Amino acid sequence: MYGLSAEDLRIRDTAREFVETLIPYEAEAEAAGGQLPKELTAAHHARAIELGLYATNMPASVGGPGFTALQQVLVQEQVGRVTNAIAWVAHTPPQWWAEVATDYQKQRWLYPAVRGEKHEAYAITEEFAGSDVSALETTARRDGDDYVINGVKWHVTSFNLADYCFVQAVLTDGPHQGDHVLLVVDLPWPGVEVVRTPHYSHNIPDEHPIVSFTDVRVPASHLVGAEGEGMLFTQDWFRFERIMVASRCVGAAQRLVDEVTAFAKDRIVDGKPLGEHQLVAGMLADSATELFAARSLLYEVARGIDAGLDRKALHGQASMAKLYCSEMAGRVADRAVQIFGGRGYMRENVAERMFRELRVERIWEGASEIQRIIIGRQLMLRGPQAVLEPR
Repeated sequence: MYGLSAEDLRIRDTAREFVETLIPYEAEAEAAGGQLPKELTAAHHARAIELGLYATNMPASVGGPGFTALQQVLVQEQVGRVTNAIAWVAHTPPQWWAEVATDYQKQRWLYPAVRGEKHEAYAITEEFAGSDVSALETTARRDGDDYVINGVKWHVTSFNLADYCFVQAVLTDGPHQGDHVLLVVDLPWPGVEVVRTPHYSHNIPDEHPIVSFTDVRVPASHLVGAEGEGMLFTQDWFRFERIMVASRCVGAAQRLVDEVTAFAKDRIVDGKPLGEHQLVAGMLADSATELFAARSLLYEVARGIDAGLDRKALHGQASMAKLYCSEMAGRVADRAVQIFGGRGYMRENVAERMFRELRVERIWEGASEIQRIIIGRQLMLRGPQAVLEPR
């Protein structure tokens, strides 16, 4: 099925078996606001590393397993089957860093991240700059051997768990004035403060606070790449994350189809299984069909990445995958709640949790509307064949 190799299947099955050990903790995490005991989370983290499911996007040159893009998708697809972000212990640090990190940056942050000893956060979004990161107002200026950062970032995912964060800012002076830079800031660090931590629809341990950077001074050695390249790294990160979002959405939809089909077989209404009633059967059929289409699309895009197809075409196809898979998962979750009925509205039910958790997938890493703009622009500028049949 799907043309997976023996090694692909081994990786997928390893991830699936690991995930099956996490699912029993979902209700406990939900009841505790997304938190599990620290020692339990640490054990899950260690097990993910032991099984080779950590930093799967990192090449062997920096200590990673060197998985293909398709194999990374297979792991994250299984991660998506678990609610409350319990499976986020199978973490993927920024994949672009391996190519541009200096020796200092590798020793200080990258190698420890690949080993699972340090965790990062990404401070990009601002109050008035979400999917359009070109509107950022956070600034950085060069002052001798340092950069000085000022600004406020929103939705800084995993900040409460991070040992350092990447901060994207606009240069205020120098030859690259107006261009973007990406700087690494250790945490905690003078001038970095949490303004507030909003509550979100989901219950997961990774918080998304609003964070202020006031005269934050970091050495020039904390600059990633070169001045003016900050947007390139962010775009690369978005492409990767859009594929990972699509993967987790496919996994979530598979979990829902499994759960709701089993329920529809066992639940007897008017003397026959619920799933034999035509309106319910139609919802099951639509969910299964859309899931099959989404997975086929996702795997094909991943294979294109592995084949080294045209980068711009892949950018458009990553948007297609993110758009379709996230929208599909939302529809599947909505149907699942409906089929479960009153049970589907209970927080102890997987459909209720998925219904809340999947909603954000159509927003972060570029809202669905942004993905449509990217795809449409690719079609207008390069033509359908370049997007649909890249070389």
